[in-house]
Amino acid sequence: MKNTSIYKIIIAIFFTLIFAPVKSQNFYDVNTIQEIEIQFSQANWDYILDSLKNSTEDYLMADWVKINGVQYDSAGVKFKGNSSYDSLNAKNPLNISLDKFKSQKHLGYENIKLSNGYGDPSCIREVMGYSILQNYMHCPQANFAKVIINGAYYGLFSSAENIDNKFLADHFFSNTNTFVKCNPTGAPTPAQKSNLKYLTANQTDYTPFYELKSDTGWADFIGLCNTISNNSAAIENVLDMDRTIWMLAYNNLFVNLDSYNGVYAQNHYTYKDNTGHFNPIVWDLNMCFGAFPYAGTGTIGVGQKTLTELKNYSPFSHATETAWPLINIIQANSHYKRKYLAHFKTMLTEQVVNNNYQNLAAQLQSTIDTAIANDTNKLFTYAQFQNGLSADVSFGSFTVPGIANLLDARKAYLQMLPELAATEPTINAPVFSIASPSINANVNITVAISNANTTNAYLGFRFSVKEKFKQLPLFDDGTHNDGAANDGQFGTSFTMIGASMQYYIYAENDTIGKFLPARAEHEFLKYKAATVAPQAGDIVINEFLANNLNYNNDEYYDNEDWIELYNKTNNVIDVSTLYLSNTISNYAKWKLPNETTIMPNDYLTIFADNDSLEQMLHTNFSLNKDTGIVILSNGTSILDSVSYHAQGTDTSFGRLPNGTGNFVTMIPTFGYANNNFALGIPKYDASSSFVMYPNPASNTIALLFKGEQPIQLTNAFGKTIFSTKAINSYQLNCSNLPNGLYIVSCGGLKSKLMVQH
Repeated sequence: MKNTSIYKIIIAIFFTLIFAPVKSQNFYDVNTIQEIEIQFSQANWDYILDSLKNSTEDYLMADWVKINGVQYDSAGVKFKGNSSYDSLNAKNPLNISLDKFKSQKHLGYENIKLSNGYGDPSCIREVMGYSILQNYMHCPQANFAKVIINGAYYGLFSSAENIDNKFLADHFFSNTNTFVKCNPTGAPTPAQKSNLKYLTANQTDYTPFYELKSDTGWADFIGLCNTISNNSAAIENVLDMDRTIWMLAYNNLFVNLDSYNGVYAQNHYTYKDNTGHFNPIVWDLNMCFGAFPYAGTGTIGVGQKTLTELKNYSPFSHATETAWPLINIIQANSHYKRKYLAHFKTMLTEQVVNNNYQNLAAQLQSTIDTAIANDTNKLFTYAQFQNGLSADVSFGSFTVPGIANLLDARKAYLQMLPELAATEPTINAPVFSIASPSINANVNITVAISNANTTNAYLGFRFSVKEKFKQLPLFDDGTHNDGAANDGQFGTSFTMIGASMQYYIYAENDTIGKFLPARAEHEFLKYKAATVAPQAGDIVINEFLANNLNYNNDEYYDNEDWIELYNKTNNVIDVSTLYLSNTISNYAKWKLPNETTIMPNDYLTIFADNDSLEQMLHTNFSLNKDTGIVILSNGTSILDSVSYHAQGTDTSFGRLPNGTGNFVTMIPTFGYANNNFALGIPKYDASSSFVMYPNPASNTIALLFKGEQPIQLTNAFGKTIFSTKAINSYQLNCSNLPNGLYIVSCGGLKSKLMVQH
């Protein structure tokens, strides 16, 4: 998708006080057991899967797989897992690839990962772990599935969402950037850790500990490791620190040691989003809540913990052990450490002190009770399942604690620690000087905060879910609309440059920090600009592309049809009452999501791809490239429409002049003003660096290239005018540039541009 200005379309949708993924909820509904049937033509399918697991690790083609009665032919199935797999097991974990041999997906999902309950007498650790974690950071969804193979009940499994390109696009709005799985290969020793520590500049030194899942990115990833190890002062430029702190606090509180916090520093991914920051992603929670007791010590020690040590596991473990550099950075920096304690205490209070985890555990065990009782292949007894919260169970060389035994003891231990017993700052609801500001209005914010230092309070804010939060200091000095100096009233001011500001407040004292809301940055508050309802003629269909083969991609990296709306007014317009359609028989076919707005004289582009399960703006219809109609309505009346005939490949149909004229064929201008570029300009091909047209230019130029590339414009003296990223194409506005020579850089390649007005 072409990168647009951060001040453009503001859409704050689908976020609730308790975060839960929006799309395809039914497949991962935690209260529902999915039913998966697999049919193999081979009677010895188990032997074949064992053979494949121990040789090529390839898939066996099933005759069909049915998911809740929906049949998918020729799906791939294989055994998965390391410690959890054993050829002698009656039940092994499964990986089902619906699209291995045939293009197909179930409710948007191509891969289904099923775990067999290894090391977990309670049978709920993985599902419960993700259910808790999703309140605080992006993570997979998970629930349960009954598996039937060749007509026989094979057993109950936990089913966790695959961390793949779909997951990345759902949560980070892209999926083509650097993506790394952090796990040692083979049978690791305690000296082998996927801890993000810098080794050398040679990528081959990292391959025993990391798997590059994207097409490219080793240099990016090694740069991340170098910053972590050798330039930690710049870490916030390359790593999402808030999500990192949530991850480490979660792992410690819930004794999830088969993770970054444990002996191998494993079972996490990292993905670089379009802001240039890497994001940690937790996975493989089947042995959380103390079921994996190996914490690691020093550099090479196993660090096996007894039950008592697990219950009293320190929140500051590995603070100075250099094999865990992320933990070192957070514990050595007083500001990060106070944030860590704030997040830690939030989870401790919400999940353990309030006994919410017990309510969740009881609910999950009730849901699966009958399925477990009937599972003759389960790895633990039915009695052990029933007592999974209260009974400790011997497992190999160690003992798996009952979940309640562990967490109740941790509650008692942690509440006695002075750092967590310390009184936090109190943050009252903020007061804004303008209730509903206009765009570009200057707004004062005042917040009453007590028991806090005056030097480390700030407003965290952003104007789009695709941005990272920025920090604006809050002052109690009597000069920032905050009342008298040192009166506990903190203040600052900002410019309202978007339709909705997502924000939170942070403050700290000498011991511990506090967020409002407590789950920030994962959750946030909203402050909205003044909006008006659309009137006839305010919003028009400005452009559409019905035959997108190579032009641009959506966040899932698919070439999809799209429709562009244009706000002709000087007001922010709330368009969530409007509908789009491709048929006159139902012009209320797809409703724009709640809280969708268009900025003054700005654009909103919607992908018409018949895939409304996808995030953000995706309709439940697509456009016919041969003939059709696009309709904008308020549900009862048509506000704008355009009929069309056969559309050329990668050629759009748009209004000229922009927003008011008749529809003509044109070079697409996704999210920008329509122009009169001539059709037939050169298209990018493998022999080109990139295409730039026209040159000289007076208003707008089109850049065409391949894939996602950084775009930079500098003047003749080398000063950067602006920089951004885009995929396949970009519209560069030159209208406000002085006449002269400029340099356009695309993916490292450069070309001269002459601006002549």
